[in-house]
Amino acid sequence: MKKTWCIPPQQNAAFVANMEDVLEVYARPYDPLAPVVCMDEQPIELHYDSRETIHLSESNHTEKVDHEYTRNGTCCGFMFTEPLGGWRRVTILEHRCKTDWAQQIKRLVDEDFPDAEKIVLVCDNLNTHNISSLYETFEPAEARRIWERLEMHHTPKHGSWLDMAETELSVFTRECLRRRIGDMEVLKAEAEAWCVDRNARQKGIDWHFTTGDARIKLKHLYPVIKLKD
Repeated sequence: MKKTWCIPPQQNAAFVANMEDVLEVYARPYDPLAPVVCMDEQPIELHYDSRETIHLSESNHTEKVDHEYTRNGTCCGFMFTEPLGGWRRVTILEHRCKTDWAQQIKRLVDEDFPDAEKIVLVCDNLNTHNISSLYETFEPAEARRIWERLEMHHTPKHGSWLDMAETELSVFTRECLRRRIGDMEVLKAEAEAWCVDRNARQKGIDWHFTTGDARIKLKHLYPVIKLKD
């Protein structure tokens, strides 16, 4: 009797393969020469108060904020975080196109981690997060130089929750954006102040989800290998 391996739908196989790849990266010990950095972007709406806020005072014990606001467009926050190093950087830009991502990666390589031999970068599989963005922004030699400093790992499609930068963006939203900010320059200053404070407190992410956990809790996503006669 001849036996062959029967593999179920490719989508689940690709998901678990990428998931386990990212989880393997998270299991690595801290290495300053090969820092593990996670990145993600977040659109941010800019809102002005339509009426002046009445702040707390001796005669006014309740802050009064009008529910109406004035829209002032949108921008994007780029989050880079090194969980084991307790470091993060948020950069506020007008857009999040390929050239924006490429410029941020150059900054990561040349300014944030200039002494690293290889930067292990975890991000989602957005179409801007690849080598073509570097080649569309820089001369070929420069694009290749930047790319060779990176070790890229993409989270699977529909699995962006595996990107620890999402967790950091959630904290940034809760601590910095739960009020109206209508000016991009003000937002940049607020984001910078938040990063300085959080970095000074050495706040990291205590990641517990491992490959072993995935094989138990997400068992339904794993391919079922059957033997055929």
